[in-house]
Amino acid sequence: MSRKGHHGGLAGGGEQIPAEAHFPSEHRRGLLPEKYFRWRSGEITRLEAFCDVVFGFAITLLVVSLEVPHTYAELLADMRGFLPFAICFAQLVMIWRAHYKFSRRYGLEDSYTAFLTVVLLFVVLFYVYPLKFVFTMLMSQVTGAGAPADVGWHEASVLMRIYGIGFAAVFLLIFLMYVHAYKLRRELDLNPVETMETRVTMREYAILASFGIVSFAIAFRNPAWAGWFYCLLGPALGIHGAMSGKRTRLLAEKLP
Repeated sequence: MSRKGHHGGLAGGGEQIPAEAHFPSEHRRGLLPEKYFRWRSGEITRLEAFCDVVFGFAITLLVVSLEVPHTYAELLADMRGFLPFAICFAQLVMIWRAHYKFSRRYGLEDSYTAFLTVVLLFVVLFYVYPLKFVFTMLMSQVTGAGAPADVGWHEASVLMRIYGIGFAAVFLLIFLMYVHAYKLRRELDLNPVETMETRVTMREYAILASFGIVSFAIAFRNPAWAGWFYCLLGPALGIHGAMSGKRTRLLAEKLP
């Protein structure tokens, strides 16, 4: 009975074990998470583990105020809060996924990356309750329940400004992480396609951050339009992704 290491070998009765079977799934043939980008990170680091804990705690804060309903009316009231919770949950997962992808792509753990990560986690935790309040109020209006009695035009304007600046801050921090990785492209040995993908991702997060800034400015004049402005985000990212994806494929085809 013998088993060879990372270069493949025999195990149990002479069965050949592929070399890639010993590597994490993201490095095995056919299981690559990105077609044009080689992930450089290895095992989960302490920084990534800390991020996972903080994001889990942030999601817990979304539901920590919920109590077990004691009546049918209380149950229906809690069910009305499901959609705002789902939207907030999706946004937190999107932010977590963005940081996870950055960490896996580049494997950076230097002081500047750690600083940006800690600031990102601080912003996420700080904005959990404003995030939940904004979407709870929005869904109340959509479902016909109406806005809370103490929320007028001025209060709505302030809320949308808070949301806009938080939205911009989160994606600006991720943008700065990618700028840092781009500056280290030679040290990270990025090939031309990976370098282009890094620039594409930088532009993507710049678009997201700019939407938060523009919404913040619109909120001074019209808080309703500041919220509806985010509906343009999908088409903007879709157009950017289609154009950038085509360029990436063309460049990848030219490489040996």
